[in-house]
Amino acid sequence: MPRIVLIQPQIPPNTGNIARTCAATRTELHLVGPLGFEMGDRDLKRAGLDYWPYVPLKIHPTLKGFRRYCQLYPGRWIGFSTRGNQIYSRFQYHVTDWLLFGRETTGLSSEVLEACTATVYIPMAEPGVRSLNLSVSVTAGLFEARRSFMG
Repeated sequence: MPRIVLIQPQIPPNTGNIARTCAATRTELHLVGPLGFEMGDRDLKRAGLDYWPYVPLKIHPTLKGFRRYCQLYPGRWIGFSTRGNQIYSRFQYHVTDWLLFGRETTGLSSEVLEACTATVYIPMAEPGVRSLNLSVSVTAGLFEARRSFMG
């Protein structure tokens, strides 16, 4: 099953909503710090409801630590970015993929994008809209990845 990775998320309700999606799908959620909130944040807990015990959650204080962790659990890094090279729905996902998403305000850094095996984007019809909400993007990406290899 692909894994969701949030790199330096900043907005607690987004992460809480993503946690609910991960709980419902039994998808690992990896948070890479520094985080823009405390794990005890009220808005984070509210958005995740009482599903937190069902979230396969791992917290990595730094990107360097996350990279070391990934060496133990190989898989491709697939970066979701408005600067991606392929449309996310035309990409062939693997069950061992790491689906990486960046900060709500800046997305994935150049350093992370360069480390990715592939980068994908979710097309938007309105050029004046810079990006989708992080929790919407994660849900679209996760369900497309699951669909592509589950049939």
